[in-house]
Amino acid sequence: MKNNIKIIKNEEKPESTEILAEAVIRIGDNMEKLQKSGLNRRAVIALVYDYTKIPKRDIETVIDSLAKLKGWYCR
Repeated sequence: MKNNIKIIKNEEKPESTEILAEAVIRIGDNMEKLQKSGLNRRAVIALVYDYTKIPKRDIETVIDSLAKLKGWYCR
């Protein structure tokens, strides 16, 4: 069961950098909370894999990257 997500972008009024920065910070913060929640990394990978069938290596890469977003894109 996959959800098809459609992103609609308004070319005339693009998102502000503040909104994008806030989203990046929230994603990073929530990834940190997930890691501290007691649910171990293997469990998260297994849950995502079960639902999406995305290769586990790709899931691991995304998990690693989500925690680093703030450092990469926000000052």
